[in-house]
Amino acid sequence: MGEFFTIRSKGDQFSLQFHKRSLYILISLMLVTFIVFLISLSAGSSYIPLGAVFQELIGESEHAFVLNELRMPRVVMGFLVGAGLGVSGLILQGMIRNPLGSPDIVGVTGGASVGAVLFIVFLLGEMSVNWLPLASIMGAAVTTAIIYLLSWKNGVTPMRLILIGIGISALTNAIVTMFMVSSESAIASKVYLWLTGSLYGANWQEVTILLPIILTLIFISIFFTGVVDVKQLGDDVATGMGVRVQLFRFLLLALSVALAGAAVSFAGGIAFVGLIAPHIARLILHNSFANLVVGSALIGSLIVMGADIIARTAFLPSDIPAGVFTAGIGAPFFIYLLYRNRKVMSE
Repeated sequence: MGEFFTIRSKGDQFSLQFHKRSLYILISLMLVTFIVFLISLSAGSSYIPLGAVFQELIGESEHAFVLNELRMPRVVMGFLVGAGLGVSGLILQGMIRNPLGSPDIVGVTGGASVGAVLFIVFLLGEMSVNWLPLASIMGAAVTTAIIYLLSWKNGVTPMRLILIGIGISALTNAIVTMFMVSSESAIASKVYLWLTGSLYGANWQEVTILLPIILTLIFISIFFTGVVDVKQLGDDVATGMGVRVQLFRFLLLALSVALAGAAVSFAGGIAFVGLIAPHIARLILHNSFANLVVGSALIGSLIVMGADIIARTAFLPSDIPAGVFTAGIGAPFFIYLLYRNRKVMSE
């Protein structure tokens, strides 16, 4: 047990066990995330020295408006979106036991897009933007339920779920496109920008709405560590140890859907983050769910913040959507996973 670090509550009602090497890696990831956070605040159409960024974080600087009102909400939004998608992908891959599992590939993100676009087109002028995450989550939940029902045939096989999810995802994209082309030009351009996955225009109102949702859902997911770790031994073993497998599978799926739906509600279709982040986390961390949750959240946030830095600096004065760059990395990675798992797919 010398390789592990354990946190227990009084009476052993709750405990978390961290692999010591993984704990050091997680601390390093936090440090790297903080550095990228600072670089993201510094980079942009006008460069702000890191010293001025530090000065603003601990007090005030001459760049207060640019940092506090323009860049900080965008960077925090990128962190939250990446963390939410990373953990959502981790849960989904574990649920369907397929390395190809990802909210955008399976169709969860597509459903969230439909919910968000319907809200933008029909309700944004009538209702507060505070309801946008709920509309996105509801769209994701309904779509996930449809995918799960269509995939059911004496149970749900991972590959059948993936293939039906890809089909439903194409259908949701068609629905969104239909609403976009039939709407007014102002609304259509707003929907188009949202679909490409952009952090442009993020503000503190959106951040304050999304922050408690994402952090609460990630925190709740950590409480499933014991169940998920036991479930990795197989459903029969988990059932024999008293785990209510079907109940916890439903709860975990609901968590994944809620995280994906909330993450894309303001940032749009930032693709493949939920696919890449869990794979990287598994490569560098011990295979404990608590480690992987924190690792996937940090890696997902690094991917989105890094993509956003490139998006707003590489092609100045244009501000390219961050989703373009995550797709540029994720699509080849998805093809690689398809190639590596081709034997499993042919069975």
